[in-house]
Amino acid sequence: MHFGGPERAITFFLLVLGLSPTIVHSAATPLFDDDTVLEVELAGPLGALISNKKKRAELPFFLLSKGTQHSVKVRVRGKSRLRVCKFPPLRINFEIADTGDTIFSGQDKLKLVTHCKSSEQAEKNTLEEFAAYRIFNLISDLSYRVRLLRITYTNTDEPGKGKLLQRYAFLIESESQLADRTGGKPVQVAGLPRRSLGENQAAAVFIFQYLIGNTDWSLVTGDDEETCCHNGDLFELGSKLQYVPYDFDLAGLVDARYAYPHPSLRIRKVTQRLYRGLCLSPEILRNALTTVNARRREILDLLRGIPGLLPEDIEAKVEYLERFFVKAEDAKGLLRSFGRQCL
Repeated sequence: MHFGGPERAITFFLLVLGLSPTIVHSAATPLFDDDTVLEVELAGPLGALISNKKKRAELPFFLLSKGTQHSVKVRVRGKSRLRVCKFPPLRINFEIADTGDTIFSGQDKLKLVTHCKSSEQAEKNTLEEFAAYRIFNLISDLSYRVRLLRITYTNTDEPGKGKLLQRYAFLIESESQLADRTGGKPVQVAGLPRRSLGENQAAAVFIFQYLIGNTDWSLVTGDDEETCCHNGDLFELGSKLQYVPYDFDLAGLVDARYAYPHPSLRIRKVTQRLYRGLCLSPEILRNALTTVNARRREILDLLRGIPGLLPEDIEAKVEYLERFFVKAEDAKGLLRSFGRQCL
């Protein structure tokens, strides 16, 4: 591996010191520079898209936002969610030349996380997963940014019926934009050599996944996957590979009705926390734990500020996270338990 230029060398130096890397903005990305809810309308052959979801064909849609209409192509995506969701996750393919000086300037292909099913609980789960992404943004700059949308869906397969439904959803920053923003380089490897792992970032991921009660991830390939890692991408920064997680719908923080822990983990429900990280040095883990603890107020305030959640839902999730923070007050004890469970 190589440094790949002065920006990566600087980032590597900061990582060695255990600091967050300097973010390098290579282009304006207004979509993810704003935290307000973005109102959009997505109109197209929604019925055909969903009824033929196994084909994953791209179909023409229109996306209307802030008075501007964009011609986009939309297809279904996902693996496990494609099996359990009546309304599948989507991918929106923009024509870059069509985005111009708009909120979607510079965007190409973006993942859209949808409401999965028609129930209110499913929409709450979408908002809770959005919160998980935002929490990790507070912990590490090496994280996927997200933008919350309020989408009005219009099915042109049934003209004259008007708006079909309105739901919350969120877009996820693309892998290429995260790379441009951080000066990293996306890489794909069949196996991750331990000596190549960026341990400061890894420790932040391990603590974060434990915080939100997520066990649906690993630093090896998952079932039906050819490259590392399960529910995470690798980016080369300096001489190290940095693991950036995604997909948190099976986390205890979300507690989706379809979520069950893998039988091999020997826990009964996803709300049970289980440390699944590697055995790192106590100092590196302690630094990561200190960073997360220092963000306690910001994390809880962020959760309380998520729109669309009822006060009782918010307080239930705050209580779930608070149980971690109370336990983390005994840092030595928590780190000892990680040492007993680490891989």
